[in-house]
Amino acid sequence: MPVAPAPVTLADIRAAARRIAGAVLRTPTLPSHAVSRAVGAQVFLKLDNLQATGAFKERGAANRIALLTVRERAAGVVAMSAGNHAQAVARHAALAGIAATIVMPQFTPATKVVRTEGWGARVVLHGETLAEAAAHAHELALRDGLTFIHPYDDPGVIAGQGTMVLEMLEDAPALDALVFPVGGGGLLAGCAAAARELRPGLPVYGVEVAGYPAMAQRLAGGPVAVGGPTIAEGIAVRDVGEAPLALLRQMGTEVLVVPERAVEQAIALLAEGAKLVAEGAGAAGLAAILAFPERFAGKAVGTVITGGNIDARILANVLLRNLLRDGRILRLHLDIPDRPGVLADIAARVAAAGGNVIEVSHQRLFAAPSVQSAELELMVEVRDTAQGNAIVAALEAGRYVVRRGCSAPVQG
Repeated sequence: MPVAPAPVTLADIRAAARRIAGAVLRTPTLPSHAVSRAVGAQVFLKLDNLQATGAFKERGAANRIALLTVRERAAGVVAMSAGNHAQAVARHAALAGIAATIVMPQFTPATKVVRTEGWGARVVLHGETLAEAAAHAHELALRDGLTFIHPYDDPGVIAGQGTMVLEMLEDAPALDALVFPVGGGGLLAGCAAAARELRPGLPVYGVEVAGYPAMAQRLAGGPVAVGGPTIAEGIAVRDVGEAPLALLRQMGTEVLVVPERAVEQAIALLAEGAKLVAEGAGAAGLAAILAFPERFAGKAVGTVITGGNIDARILANVLLRNLLRDGRILRLHLDIPDRPGVLADIAARVAAAGGNVIEVSHQRLFAAPSVQSAELELMVEVRDTAQGNAIVAALEAGRYVVRRGCSAPVQG
């Protein structure tokens, strides 16, 4: 049987690159020596977190809006999104002088609403879920004659996202593999389509987080079962795009599924090693390189930081959890006699071993096993596990009973 023509080709992607030139930043693809040392591969990072809205979604939105007819431009556009697609559509509609309406679920954080309105869009809050918001956006499109800009299930959007590979292979032509996060599939489909024609045989992988492996499940022909909290909310998708799905099936593209913990490790490695801020979805490509070292060891691997829009509090928590996992922060519990000088002695022993006490909790009334004792909890910053062990040994040498607190919970 003849193979059906692909809905998106390299010619479409090259044309998209010409349309969005000047409106979308041509971001660099750079080697990261710190990340490469940590993972055992030569890692090249495509920095699409540097886009004006902080995410790659501008590529697809800019191309799709550039394809609008005169009548469609006059009528305006509508989109549904609680995240990066909303800002991308709002920005590029404003640049083109087109009215944009963005439908967001009612639970959308106020900061995202404000940022989207800041690009000139009219924001409508509707529904409890993304599905309800999407249904309302389609209703507005029919009622008001607006063009619906889908975040991933649209050939124009897919072609725009595929422009990323043109730039990556221009900057790093000797890459041995490419890795891209997967939500609805538009990015992976566009990039895989471009790579297939530019570099036949170049392995291209998608990445999903363990709680939301919808594309992997669809490609395997099974039912979709997803859900639960995830730091990679940008790719926490239940309903993948049918156009991307068809493209990926045709190309035989493999999607890797990574645990939640690997995403947190990737965020921390990018922040500490590469000095780059990534949101959860934006770090998923690196998470796959961490989670599947045997596939990428010794190879030149290109991946993209798709976005840097992470809440500051969440970023701080991720970094602290990673310090706990790595043994660079100790949580120590001690039952101590309730008498003068004990706290000073413990602090002196920690200091002598080179530790830095960053938090102290001292309970006399409720947690202590005896009225003559107290419970002490210490958070201690250390260089590495060896220094942490030395501090515990120094405390035990003073006849203190030391219990190590558990590290950050392991997910996935």
